[in-house]
Amino acid sequence: MFEIFGIPSQALFGQLLIGLINGSFYALLSLGLAVIFGMLNIINFAHGAQYMLGAFTAFFLLQYAGLNYWFALIVAPIVIGFVGVVIERLFLQWLYKLDHLYGLLLTFGLALIIEGTFRNFFGSSGLPYRVPDALQGGRNLGFMFLPNYRAWVVAFSLVICLGTWFLIERTKLGSYLRAATENPTLVRAFGINVPRMITLTYGFGVGLAALAGVMAAPIYNVSPQMGAELIIVVFAVVVIGGMGSIMGAIVTGFGLGVIEGLTKVFFPEASNTVIFVIMAIVLLVRPAGLFGRRA
Repeated sequence: MFEIFGIPSQALFGQLLIGLINGSFYALLSLGLAVIFGMLNIINFAHGAQYMLGAFTAFFLLQYAGLNYWFALIVAPIVIGFVGVVIERLFLQWLYKLDHLYGLLLTFGLALIIEGTFRNFFGSSGLPYRVPDALQGGRNLGFMFLPNYRAWVVAFSLVICLGTWFLIERTKLGSYLRAATENPTLVRAFGINVPRMITLTYGFGVGLAALAGVMAAPIYNVSPQMGAELIIVVFAVVVIGGMGSIMGAIVTGFGLGVIEGLTKVFFPEASNTVIFVIMAIVLLVRPAGLFGRRA
């Protein structure tokens, strides 16, 4: 073991790893928010509750259906994404031409209903979810111990984030999605069902939140409060990166996770507020966010 700036290397790199893990969830969740806001112009405050639903779906699949973590990674995002489709069809489709405040209030109300219902049945304490057998244990790198599951979370989150960016920014489908938000009449002229595309986009964004919930379950346990504790930070990440910016969500999510982790080492008292301090500074210097486009 050696020291860096007077801090043991294991403590420093351990917090760096925690920062990367938190950054993985910040990036996935803020990516879902950016997709939904960028394509639908809706501020989805129910995102934290949908993240929690993903974790509970994985728990139910294991507890009652005997389906393990790997099945849950596929099934939970599809199930919760379908729930998102139902929410969009029943409620959100009527709000697209109204002020952002209406969407925020509606999704905030949905989040309270979902979280309150689960808290009523399961309480506030967390339910354990076991790390899959294939990812048990870890590796001693000499300067730190790297748990296999945490390394998997960081790597898989990065793959999903970059894959989503490529889909939206570099494919024909992504170009149709972007065009549908700016000129839906023109896109309809190409024979594309714009309302269906918008509905599936919301379902996809919700599915990303559910995927993050499944990945978080073995680390943080499954709790009705897990989304509420995270969503405010994730909104700060989205604002810093730029509302609706896909790459901004990814870079800012991972970057702020690392900054938060390092702050816990060098200045622990500020670790809970550093992201909001950065948000205030960014808004003063660049109100549209680091990657946002100025109106």
